[in-house]
Amino acid sequence: MQTILVISHLFLALGLVGLVLMQHGKGADAGAAFGAGASGTVFGASGAANFLSRATAALATLFFVTSMALAWFAMQTTERPGLMDALEVQVEEAPSEVQIPVTPQQPTALPSEVPMIPQPAATGGGVPETTE
Repeated sequence: MQTILVISHLFLALGLVGLVLMQHGKGADAGAAFGAGASGTVFGASGAANFLSRATAALATLFFVTSMALAWFAMQTTERPGLMDALEVQVEEAPSEVQIPVTPQQPTALPSEVPMIPQPAATGGGVPETTE
């Protein structure tokens, strides 16, 4: 039943779009005054506007009815259990006493093998000053 509603909802939506696109706007009346009148059409001079507007109203009403029916079906469905609901999560119990690991003592003096970094000259330009 829900599949039939979805398919009819789709066709109603496409028909509604088609009927709205076929209708003339407000500016089309100005063209009828200069010889582009619709008196020779199938529906007559004012029959096409009435037919299209009534057909649009009927399709819009059916569209809203199918929308409400689909919303009702969506509310009635129960949510299926997901993947995470199917898995049983096992929580390990935390130990009662927390033990802090002991770190080894660090040496306080630097070893003698550490090379010394030479310091740059204190004067600018790279030329050493001479004292005489």
